[in-house]
Amino acid sequence: MDLVTLDDIRAAALRIAGVVVRTTLLPGRWDADLRLKPESLQPVGSFKLRGATNAVAQLDPAERSRGVVTHSSGNHGQALAYAARAAGAPCTVVVPEGAPAVKVDQIRALGAEVVLVPPAEREIRAERFVAEQGRTLVPPYDDRRIIAGQGTVGLEIVEDLPEVEVVLVPVGGGGLASGVATAVKALRPDVAVIGVEPEFAADARESLATGAVVSWDVDRTFRTSADGLRTNLSELTFAHLRERLDAIVTVTEEEIAAATARLVRETRLVVEPSGAVATAARLFHAAELPAGRTVAVISGGNLDPARLVQIVNG
Repeated sequence: MDLVTLDDIRAAALRIAGVVVRTTLLPGRWDADLRLKPESLQPVGSFKLRGATNAVAQLDPAERSRGVVTHSSGNHGQALAYAARAAGAPCTVVVPEGAPAVKVDQIRALGAEVVLVPPAEREIRAERFVAEQGRTLVPPYDDRRIIAGQGTVGLEIVEDLPEVEVVLVPVGGGGLASGVATAVKALRPDVAVIGVEPEFAADARESLATGAVVSWDVDRTFRTSADGLRTNLSELTFAHLRERLDAIVTVTEEEIAAATARLVRETRLVVEPSGAVATAARLFHAAELPAGRTVAVISGGNLDPARLVQIVNG
């Protein structure tokens, strides 16, 4: 399979400059060896803006005029809406029913059309827009352009902390982890890149253990509060992770909630549960991880305010 390269990621970094924020590494005040990569500070509140901007930037004028479509539980939808608006392209986002209202509202606020469908129908409906309207599909993660854009997170980590020894990255559909692992391993093969996912959505760990993509159904993954990590791997992201990820650890719902609350209280960051899993791994599973200077990627901060209050209050 044709995997993303460091050159692809460097080219993406040039395309997204000026639209995407280069997030700074923040110290973990409770851990001298920990740094945080707060992608929650992106204009749309998550790392997803990187991949979406890279994909939209590669559209030709005709494709841009016809517009783009995607299926997303929220963060990728917001990112594509933002990138499409910046490029002057129409955008439709097919959203599964039950997605957090704060994310759906933000997609609409960015000018995109939102189509709500049952979770099992979101990909089918997006493909219909491609067939009927000639729109370009920009998938949330199963796309080399997306993986290359997300890989700029890893590029920045190594540039800003050359002495890094461990990188912890959330795993959902695998686009972020694939890109980060590609960049970090190309630049620093000695650095351990560890994926983190919820116990209730541990399909990636099972897939890597069995040597083939294993899918968990929505009834199983909907148990986790980390809604952005409920998605299964694709063959493309599985190929990247199998080749470039060192390991995967899982965290419990209680650990995710505790890490979210700690980040909010002690770093003054608004962090959604999906964004807190890498920090949860460092907090509660340090014995399972390599020692050394560690960067935990905070992937997003699009959290319903009521849920934020609930988590912070314990």
